[in-house]
Amino acid sequence: MPNIAYRLARRIAVSVVGFTVLAIGIAMIALPGPAFIVIPAGLGILGLEFAWARRWLQKVREKAEAVAKTVTGSSTPPPKSG
Repeated sequence: MPNIAYRLARRIAVSVVGFTVLAIGIAMIALPGPAFIVIPAGLGILGLEFAWARRWLQKVREKAEAVAKTVTGSSTPPPKSG
């Protein structure tokens, strides 16, 4: 039984934190702030527990890559530094 309680508590905590971060990111669309960073962070947190959030995060990543390719004018990603 404790395992079930732990999983439920974890799911609730992830939900509260993830939805809060996501809501702040959505608010940042109209308010000043880095919404394009905060929204994927919220989806990433929610993705720990929810498959729909992982799918949305994948779509956001694909869109971001398409925009980056359009802005840079290249079809290949820049080399990684480090």
